[in-house]
Amino acid sequence: MDLHTLSNEPGARKSRKRRGRGRASGLGKTAGKGHKGQNARKGHKHKLGFEGGQMPLMRRLPKRGFKNPARTSYAVINLAALNRFADGEVVDAAKLVAAGLLPARAAAVKILGQGALERKLTVKAAAFSAAAASKIAAAGGSCAKP
Repeated sequence: MDLHTLSNEPGARKSRKRRGRGRASGLGKTAGKGHKGQNARKGHKHKLGFEGGQMPLMRRLPKRGFKNPARTSYAVINLAALNRFADGEVVDAAKLVAAGLLPARAAAVKILGQGALERKLTVKAAAFSAAAASKIAAAGGSCAKP
């Protein structure tokens, strides 16, 4: 196969529409814009969501609820996952990231109480569920906030 023998597949290259080049072209006279009206005028650009003066859909629909811009989103870890650490170890966010339990970009960690804890650990996290705090204390460990 040589470069001079290569050719495109049929339909791979489509020629552009040449508007306003006479009636025989199929896009003559009004060049596919129809007769008069806003869309036929030159330089016509309308804003996203503009509906010709009618109240736009996004303004007609009722708005519900509230999104708190100052909310804290927690990366959650269950107690059962903490059993991989050694007895008496201090577990914090850095150790959880190193163990692969948390993504590196996790801002705040919350410990949830699902599963059983079989180790005596000192857990440092931003928040604890009530069940998690009681299970850590029952195992002989302690909860601390960093």
